[in-house]
Amino acid sequence: MIYKTIHRLKLDPSQKQRNVDSDDQIIEDVEKDVAIWARNQQQEIDQLKTLENYRRDFLGNVSHELKTPIFNIHGYVHTLLDGGLQDDAINIKYLDRTAKNVERLITIVDDLEAISKLESGNLALDITKFEIKDLVKEVFETHELSAQRKHIQIQLKEGASQSYQVKADREYIRQVLDNLVLNSIKYGRSGGFTKVGFYDMDKYILVEVADNGLGIGQEHLKHVFDRFYRVDKSRSRDVGGSGLGLSIVKHIIEAHSQTINVRSSPDLGSTFGFTVAKV
Repeated sequence: MIYKTIHRLKLDPSQKQRNVDSDDQIIEDVEKDVAIWARNQQQEIDQLKTLENYRRDFLGNVSHELKTPIFNIHGYVHTLLDGGLQDDAINIKYLDRTAKNVERLITIVDDLEAISKLESGNLALDITKFEIKDLVKEVFETHELSAQRKHIQIQLKEGASQSYQVKADREYIRQVLDNLVLNSIKYGRSGGFTKVGFYDMDKYILVEVADNGLGIGQEHLKHVFDRFYRVDKSRSRDVGGSGLGLSIVKHIIEAHSQTINVRSSPDLGSTFGFTVAKV
């Protein structure tokens, strides 16, 4: 457009005065278009840089999470092969540790597969109507033994006896509750509690999982749903898990077009809350 304008003015000087206003407008419009294009290009470049950093961090985190169980398995197996298998004092113990590290590898791989499916947008939700309180009770039964080992009471909050019909993918919501309740037990205090409550919010039900456990510092709260983020890295790995659980939870809730949040204070406990559509 700029070239055509200059070329026309050179060929026909008599047109300069008559076309100067329209030519100025053309150049002004072109400048605006170029500015918009440059701004869009910069945004795209910034986004690509962010994605590249995200990819690099993700690969680094994956390799780091896989490295620990793999190295542990390598050490235990070679100790057994080097004569430990015949030593009754260590053979069963090392085989048991090897099995636990294999289970951790399986957990990491399963969670990586799950989060890949969630982020690809290919998640097919099977939306059905169900009673949310009944689902919570099923989750409680699943984790009853874990809670007993840590002397933690798992129960419904007072006033949560009312029944609520919700519509969502039941198995995925079970996965959300499983993760939140199990985390609450893992990081809870001996003699403490894990309570689930329901709150009617017109078109939605707010489900809250609360405990009086270790709690989370304010500086960590905005990162708790990030992949592989651990508030206390050494303690988190001691209790197992892939570091992807809360990230998967967030993706599941967002796939339902709902929200999830957390509030917590160190040494006082944490409360995770998510919404689900009410029938």
